[in-house]
Formats: sequence, structure tokens, C-alpha cells
Amino acid sequence: MGTKRDILSELMAAVWELRDPEEVKRLTEEALKTGIPPHEIISHGLAKGLDVVGKKYEEKEYFIADLVFAASLMKEAMTILEPSLQTGKISGAGVFVIGTVRGDLHDIGKNIVAAMLRSGGFNVYDLGVDVSTEAFVEKVKEVNADILGLSSLLTSTMPQINEVINALKEKGIRDRVKVMVGGRPVTEDFAKEVGADAYAEDAVKAVRKAKELMKMRGRK
Repeated sequence: MGTKRDILSELMAAVWELRDPEEVKRLTEEALKTGIPPHEIISHGLAKGLDVVGKKYEEKEYFIADLVFAASLMKEAMTILEPSLQTGKISGAGVFVIGTVRGDLHDIGKNIVAAMLRSGGFNVYDLGVDVSTEAFVEKVKEVNADILGLSSLLTSTMPQINEVINALKEKGIRDRVKVMVGGRPVTEDFAKEVGADAYAEDAVKAVRKAKELMKMRGRK
């Protein structure tokens, strides 16, 4: 086994170089056996590799098929990490509804955030992708959600975030739920512009921000 940094660097490279899924799984297992916390394996290894893939796609060096394959590598690794993420979690951190907004089919980032939130003790209701405004509002009401997480990975679907927040206001429940937003094109400025309560650029920050929002609600 190499050092912690070596393993994470190799895992990052395995993702962005689009290596064999079995190698990615082997490196993920090796990282766990070395004692690296699951959230570090995700944020400093897998997610960084996925970021490189995204940049290569933007630079037209990679294609849609490469994005899909990289996402599948991430999913394979998450099947190994999720049991460890669940270990020792503290129950009762809060109720979190999450989903990717209408018109957007991206789910890998959302799935990682959901897994990390569960590891942080949140009761997570993942509505999936291409979620309608009505579905978000109804679920928030149904489970009395503390926080609603809205994900958008396309600039064309970002207006849907504003639509959901406005719908919460129209239904008279905006003051009952905190709203967190995220996704590659989403920014802190955009979050403020649409009236969201928090913005998180990655899964680790999402958990931290979620706990901060719960403290604002008078819960720990």
C-alpha cells in the first residue's frame, strides 16, 4: 500500500483516465483499508477525478460517452463506500429532501451529497432527477422537511430553482423549510439572488452547511 496521498492521487487519476471499473473499485477498497475516511476518499479522490473529466469535456477533449463512463465509475466506487458512510451515524440530525430540478437528468453529484448527508445523520428523501416543482413542494409538506436541497447541473435548468422557491412561498411554507442549492453552474451569488438559505459547492460542504442550517432552526 502507498501513502494516503498516493492512494488518493491514484484514485483520482483512475477516474479521469477512465480506467477499468475493477481498478477503481480496488483502489477505493485499498483507500478504506488504509484508514482514509470515506468522505475524504470521495472529496479528495473520486470527486477530483470527476472534476477533471468535466473540464476535459468542456475543452472538447472528452465526449458525452466519457462523461457517462466516468459517472458509472463513481457509482461503482460509491457502492463500496456507502456502507462505511452509514457506520456510526447519529440519528435525528434533520429531515432533508433532495433532488435534481425539472429538465435535468444529472444525478451523480446529488447521489454523493445524499450519501454524505445520511452519514451525517440526516433522514434523506431523494426524489431523483427531473423533479417537478409540484413534487418538491408536496414532499416538503408530506415529510415536514427541515431542508430542501435543489441540484442543477445545467445553466438552462437553473431557473427551475427559483421556480421551486417561489412555489414554496405561494403555498405559504417557505418559512418552514431551509433551501440549499448546488451544482456545477450554481454560485453563491446565484443562491443569494434567488433567496436560497445556503449554497454548497461539494458534498462535504453540503453536510456542514446543512448542520449550520439546523442550528439556525434551533436543532443540533
